[in-house]
Amino acid sequence: MKILTVLKNEREIPALTEMLGKSAPDAEFLCFSNPLPALAAARETEIDTALLDVELPELGGVDLGQYLRELYPFINLIYLSDGPEGAYDAIRQHASGYLLKPAAEETVRREMDDLRYPASQKKQKRLFAQTFGNFELFADGKPVAFKYSRTKEIVALLINNRGAQTTNGEIIATLWEDDGDPEKKASYLSNLRQDLQNTFSRLKLNGIILKQRGSLAIATDRIECDLFDWLEKRQESRYHYLGDYMNQYSWPEVMHAELDEISWSFDEK
Repeated sequence: MKILTVLKNEREIPALTEMLGKSAPDAEFLCFSNPLPALAAARETEIDTALLDVELPELGGVDLGQYLRELYPFINLIYLSDGPEGAYDAIRQHASGYLLKPAAEETVRREMDDLRYPASQKKQKRLFAQTFGNFELFADGKPVAFKYSRTKEIVALLINNRGAQTTNGEIIATLWEDDGDPEKKASYLSNLRQDLQNTFSRLKLNGIILKQRGSLAIATDRIECDLFDWLEKRQESRYHYLGDYMNQYSWPEVMHAELDEISWSFDEK
């Protein structure tokens, strides 16, 4: 579990994290006294629970909580305040909890034991990639609809590359080979990348695609995928490779051959 704490008084942070650590001993803490760097950090790593001062400099705690919820719809938001101010806004936001300061260890423990979205409930990933047979991508059990069919193929390529950064040049070479004007393909790829970002933002699936300058990768720990599960668990996997892999595409032949070889090794044993 990753816990974000943003308190306007930096001296209050150690005591709060100590109390939180007793309820969540395996938690990783990100601690700030300013909401802007806290928000920047949340854009880089998924947050499970956030404890926020209602009154913060530059950006109010409830407003910060709203931004965090847009990033992670199932985040637990717990607000802290010197009084009831902000409680109504927290209720409207369906926050997980509201604490009056100074927070006592018992009240902190009670809030952590009664999270709106418990960690056990959040284990199931929202995005599922099916690679055995035809490639399909599902969000919350429904097929993901991209504006362009090639956008879906980019996701398939990133999954085939299993988390490795894939450059724009590699994407163009794989999807189009030697077909057409490279400059036009680069322009088209820019549209596809925007479609990818817009679609995942609309579905509130931030953090799935890891972007660097001129390259993309898939966050393998953020999705459920039959390929990843089968490669990790082999015969113990809940998924079974039966000789078909991303059938609608011609470029995964190297991975296809690797999967065949692994599958044949099972028979030899």
